Parts: sequence; structure tokens; C-alpha cells
Amino acid sequence: VIEWDKDDVEALKFMKVDVLALGMLTCMAKAFALIEEHKDEHLDLAKIPQEDQATYAMIRKADTLGTFQIESRAQMAMLPRLKPRTFYDLVIQVAIVRPGPIQGDMVHPYLRRREGKEPVVYPTPELEAVLGKTLGVPLFQESAMKVAMVCAGFTGGEADQLRKSMATFKFTGGVSRFKDKLVSGMIRNGYTAEFAKKTFSQLEGFGSYGF
Repeated sequence: VIEWDKDDVEALKFMKVDVLALGMLTCMAKAFALIEEHKDEHLDLAKIPQEDQATYAMIRKADTLGTFQIESRAQMAMLPRLKPRTFYDLVIQVAIVRPGPIQGDMVHPYLRRREGKEPVVYPTPELEAVLGKTLGVPLFQESAMKVAMVCAGFTGGEADQLRKSMATFKFTGGVSRFKDKLVSGMIRNGYTAEFAKKTFSQLEGFGSYGF
């Protein structure tokens, strides 16, 4: 235990770890104890099926009060629209309801493509390899880094600097210094100026916080 805050720790290049206290884990432990006491059945988290469809049916109806990460009003409003059926769908669900994807105009394109209402167009096979799982939308910071490297010729170090600029969501505008390099790099690699600028606009949204 130290008396430095997270900003001091980051300035000194120490690793930061967020440790969250989740009351629902206590509730689950008590539930397991009651089941064992009254039903003589021993359960633990490892025995819960990972892809239990009855659970996903409840999730799709936004019956998620008390469920960490998907119990907020915004998350519950999105669940019936995204209709999660797998764990990776939940990864998308948690990531998409964030200021970054919303500000970057990624939410509606993703939902339309997921529902088959809009075609997914990849200008190059390289971009499809990066964004295929998210239907052409860079929902994650790692996706943005890979797009910068594969499509705009960023080095790994430059892509990491881009990531850090996206992570500083308290200070807007940090991503803007990468605009010329990203756009010109994408144009040089065969992407249209319009597509390159749209891509940067999406990445710029991460300055408002995203995963």
C-alpha cells in the first residue's frame, strides 16, 4: 500500500492494477452456500456452463440487474438490440456502450451490419483480417493499433503511442496529432481519402474513452 495516486504511479512507469470490489460475488457465494445447505448440492463458479442458453435468453431480455458490466441503464437498453448469444457477443456488448465507439459513430453501423441491414465492405483483405470479427468497425484500442500498423504503416512503437493518446480520455485532442500520418499512410497504401478520414474519425472517438 502506497500513498501515491494513479497519476503518480503512471508517471513513474509503474504497473497499475485496478482491483474492484464486487458485491455480487458475495451474493453468489451466499447463494451457493444456501443451495448446499438446503438442496445438498455443491456448486461453484467453475461448474456453471459458460454458454448456458437460458442465461443468454435472460440477457437478451435485459434481465440483468445485479450482473456486473451489463446492469447499467445504457447496457440494458442495448442488450435487446445486440441480442448476445455467445461470450464474445458480451465482449462486444460491454465495449460498444462506451463514449469512444459512440463518439466515433461505430454503434449504429455495427448493429446494422450485425442485423444484415448493411453490407460489410472491406477495401482490402488486410483490413478484413484486422476487423473481420467486429464487422469492419474498430471497437477496441487493439483494433485501432492494428489498423494503424497494417493500413497506415505505423511501427509498433508509433501504434502504442496512438493507443496511449486514446487512453488519456481525461484530455481530449491527443489523438489529433496522428491524423496526418494516419490519413496519408492509408492513402499511400491504396485507401481512398474519404475512407482514411472516416477511419481517423472513428479512432478519434476513443479520446472519449473506449476499450
